[in-house]
Amino acid sequence: MKRKALLFVLVMALCVGTASAQFGVGIVYDPTNYSNALLRYYQLQQHLLQLRASYAQLVAQYNFAVRMAKNIQNMPARYRAQFSQWRNTSASNTYGNTGTWVNAINSGQTGFVSTGYQQATTLLLPYNQTHLSGMTADELARVRSQYATVELADGANSTAIATIGAIRANAQTTQTQIGNLEQDSLSNDSDLNSEVAVLNKINAAGVLTLRTLQDSNKLLASLLEEQTILAKQQREATTNSINADIQRQANLAANITQVTGTLTNSLQTFRVP
Repeated sequence: MKRKALLFVLVMALCVGTASAQFGVGIVYDPTNYSNALLRYYQLQQHLLQLRASYAQLVAQYNFAVRMAKNIQNMPARYRAQFSQWRNTSASNTYGNTGTWVNAINSGQTGFVSTGYQQATTLLLPYNQTHLSGMTADELARVRSQYATVELADGANSTAIATIGAIRANAQTTQTQIGNLEQDSLSNDSDLNSEVAVLNKINAAGVLTLRTLQDSNKLLASLLEEQTILAKQQREATTNSINADIQRQANLAANITQVTGTLTNSLQTFRVP
């Protein structure tokens, strides 16, 4: 009985010592746990600093996005400008030979172009083959060159009329499209100012610019063709003048030689009676 009582006292003493160590009566210091706690505290502090920096960056990005999303107030009044309207050609038709020309240069329709040009210009008559066969080589070349100049001018003029007419015929549609693009560009509607919408408007403006440049190139090509024919005509006039002078000088030399020879022969054969 005494032995059991002694064991009970020893067990109770051990339990009391362990409990006092766990609940603070006798505190146990562990350096490893303390270092780990400090390390976790430092890591938490760094994480909080990173969160603070990220938050500041997000706020800055948000403020920048808000500024970028703001529209200019009253854009139509600030930027919309008035431009001249397209005007069609008009002319009197006293003798009934200009109406088709006017229709052609305002519409570009092929039937109107050929008929209108022929009605408003002097008809070019062909040479008689008998007359051509009686010409010298130089005269025939000059006639053919002048005839070709007139025919080339007719073709260039007809092309220019068709080009101008086609541009005028499409002018109203093009002007409407430009007006729609301007209206969308000056609008404060958020649906028209999204990134995709703005890119679409930029693409549309680029396509319209290319189309306009294409029409401008057509007009420039027609103008250059007209200038080329005028240059050809001026060259022919200058060439004919030079050739005529060369021919005159050659004939003059031949005539002088003939006159000199005749005079010399007359003087040599002259006898005083």
